[in-house]
Amino acid sequence: MPPIDMEGVRALGRELSNWGRWGDDDQRGTLNLITPARVSAAAATVRRGVTFGLSVPADDNGPYASPGSGRFNPIHTMTRYRGDNPRGEFADFGSSEDMLILGTHSSTHFDALAHLWYDDLLYNGHHHDTAVTAWGAERCSIQNLAAGVVSRGVLLDFPRRLGVPYLEPGTQIGPADLDAAFDAAGLRPRSGDVLLLRTGTYPRKRRGADVDLGGSPGLTWECARWIRDHEIAAVCADNFAVEALGANAGGPMIPFHMLAIRDMGLLLGELFDFELLAEDCAEDGVHECMFVASPLNVPGGVGSPLNPVAIK
Repeated sequence: MPPIDMEGVRALGRELSNWGRWGDDDQRGTLNLITPARVSAAAATVRRGVTFGLSVPADDNGPYASPGSGRFNPIHTMTRYRGDNPRGEFADFGSSEDMLILGTHSSTHFDALAHLWYDDLLYNGHHHDTAVTAWGAERCSIQNLAAGVVSRGVLLDFPRRLGVPYLEPGTQIGPADLDAAFDAAGLRPRSGDVLLLRTGTYPRKRRGADVDLGGSPGLTWECARWIRDHEIAAVCADNFAVEALGANAGGPMIPFHMLAIRDMGLLLGELFDFELLAEDCAEDGVHECMFVASPLNVPGGVGSPLNPVAIK
């Protein structure tokens, strides 16, 4: 894949832009593609009634051990247990309580459309100075997704198709690879689909495999046009950034993110775990499911942790 410079990002961004497509006040972007008919069609994919959790554990064994990342792993602590229970009128029972401290992007999560911008503007032309402040996002916050994301999910299992346990660092997934993955699954893209991209990297690392997480594999910037042409509503991956990190030498670090979030209003999810779902899909040959994910209702949030579920 050739690198793309900033001028190339701007030009392609104008071509793929969804600004104004759903109105000047729109803050949901490509989730508008998930119509009631698409939700009903997603429900029809449920045949066996089995569910698969798609989140990684929200614990201190996360990927952000380096303070230079600007993120930290979730912190879980007990606030009541054993002898901390109240007495007096409550002496006839005991209880426990706890507390969780985590960043909105520190475990399995969605990026809000307020998460990223360039040239001072975020999705639908909102200026970042007024759209995102010290009090949170005034526009395009994660709260706009509080009703949840429900649609057909399609697992694209790239390692299994290639006969490898996981994709090597820096592996680039281009538009032709997306076509081949759909062909392998025996499916065709539908408007409103949620793509579930398995690279096998981070979840295998969590399970103790010797996996190099540097230069995360993922999509190339060229996939943005493919996703726009096929009216994909969201892309979720089991890596750090959905796209291939370090693949655009000499240009912007995350060009796909820039095109997807800022120009297309495309919902992105990161740090998912598709291992159990992938095993089941390989066994029964069915790579579609009902995908359900609800972010926390955080006013002004620029992202949110999730516990997404696939239902087959």
